[in-house]
Amino acid sequence: MSPVSNILEEIRDSLANLDLEKTIELVNKALNQGVDVMDIIERGLAEGMKLIGEMYERGEYFVADMIVAAEIFNEAMRIVKPMILESKKKFKPLGRVVIGTVYGDIHDIGKNLVATVLEANGFEVIDLGIDVTVEKFVEAVKKHQPDILGMSALLTTTMPHMREVIEALKKEGLREKVKVIVGGAPVTEQFAREIGADGYAENAFKAVEVCKRLINK
Repeated sequence: MSPVSNILEEIRDSLANLDLEKTIELVNKALNQGVDVMDIIERGLAEGMKLIGEMYERGEYFVADMIVAAEIFNEAMRIVKPMILESKKKFKPLGRVVIGTVYGDIHDIGKNLVATVLEANGFEVIDLGIDVTVEKFVEAVKKHQPDILGMSALLTTTMPHMREVIEALKKEGLREKVKVIVGGAPVTEQFAREIGADGYAENAFKAVEVCKRLINK
């Protein structure tokens, strides 16, 4: 195995083991050795997040572990992001995603995880935060012209705002220009279909699969 492959596997495993100190140390070491920044992200950090996703699916990791993983990933991304910005012209993102938690809902753990994992998989993510009004979602679609709009809700009382956003996009003539994906604990695939969304994901890793599928369409 080459030294590059070896250090990328070490980054992957240290992230999968939720070891912040080791992950940061290895990312800095890889950069000092001249390892390509996109390899660090794709073959190191993203692979680590993928392993975490698999462990989560098997019930070996829980939401608390996912939050820790997202924090470690974000710390590592803070180190490599300046280099990505420098070489941005060379790397075209898979697609642009605008994401936010709907109006009346201040829960952001799930939404933050989705944003993190999407970034790890090569998407450009514009995070509108929490308690996002219908108007703000529509304005963001106009301004950023994303490929995908992602909406999250953790309360059954705030879920209807997802439908309102889709209706507002139709009124503004924007619905055909953007794919809509929804998720959150109370949201179901049936609900997504009923409100006219293009996709539904029950967790961050499924969200990546759905976004990739929508982009390829």
